[in-house]
Amino acid sequence: MQHGPARSPSVLDQVRGRLLRWGLGSQRALTLLLVGLTVLATFGMTTAPSWVPPATFVLIELLGAFLLRLRPMILLCGAIVVQVAVVLALGVGTFTPGVVVLQAVTIVAVLGFAAHRERLGLQGAPGELMLVDLRDRIAAHGQVPTLPTGWSVETALRPAHAEAFSGDFVVTADRPGLVELALVDVSGKGQAAGVRSLQLSGALAGMIGSLPARDFLPAANAYLLGRRWEEGFATAVHLTVHLETGLYTVALAGHLPPIHLKAGSGRVDLLPQLRGPALGVIADPEFVTGTGRLGPGDSLILYTDGLVETPGRDLDLGIDRLMGAAEEVLATGRGGAEELLRAVRAPEGDDRALVLVRRSR
Repeated sequence: MQHGPARSPSVLDQVRGRLLRWGLGSQRALTLLLVGLTVLATFGMTTAPSWVPPATFVLIELLGAFLLRLRPMILLCGAIVVQVAVVLALGVGTFTPGVVVLQAVTIVAVLGFAAHRERLGLQGAPGELMLVDLRDRIAAHGQVPTLPTGWSVETALRPAHAEAFSGDFVVTADRPGLVELALVDVSGKGQAAGVRSLQLSGALAGMIGSLPARDFLPAANAYLLGRRWEEGFATAVHLTVHLETGLYTVALAGHLPPIHLKAGSGRVDLLPQLRGPALGVIADPEFVTGTGRLGPGDSLILYTDGLVETPGRDLDLGIDRLMGAAEEVLATGRGGAEELLRAVRAPEGDDRALVLVRRSR
């Protein structure tokens, strides 16, 4: 078995190493350190209040929010509450009503943040870095292998409200003489959808490279059914293009139909809606495959509903807007996927993704 070059240490690996070297590789050590800081802060507030203000507790609470899990965070906040109560009872420090309210609001906020991270399975700052590391791997799953001269594949993805995580992703296969990829839209949006897409993209990246094309969507459907997520469905479009002939096959799983821009006639055609339910809804569904051909100068556009859907408006109007933008941007040679995505001017309230497959003249 051949192995690739050794992977250089990631940011996650470096942070873990530093925490271990400093003796802070455990939640217990971090909790003791932060509680110790609160004791020092209390001492400073009572002996040198002009140098150590009560707001120092807020800084320690914010550190805890990024470093600790929920239970240690509760202990830290409890230690702060006890110390504030002792200072007030003994009358050795100054805590105005406004400061007390600020502390209460901060504690509620950081505990809510810690509880949310706990539900996602994240452990302090290394947990966040792990999520970032996995997000980078999603992008790697969508990297298209080097294509022969005359072919290109571009992707453009935008998460809702510019968040770091998106429920839309692309997976690709490395097959000689073929472009095979799938654009997937996980139900929901934001961080919750992003976490599900982290899991799903890894599984689908393995499937698309090892299964026959006709078996990809059925296998993806079976995988999602096995996860039994509360909001566990996803839509997908699976595309295979033969690079020598330009012939392509496309299958939809509850997804919107691709758009074919034909350079010869200047037509922008919406591929007929193909049958196939969303992934993770029913067992043993039937996905019907459609075919077409990309001629010289042609483009094929895959997209998610966030790019064309506007609340309160007809979906067809959004698709027409995308088709018009394709004529304006692609037919005139003014740009590629990124320019097309910007030209559509879709609302930012949903994840948006676009894949552009082009054959040059």
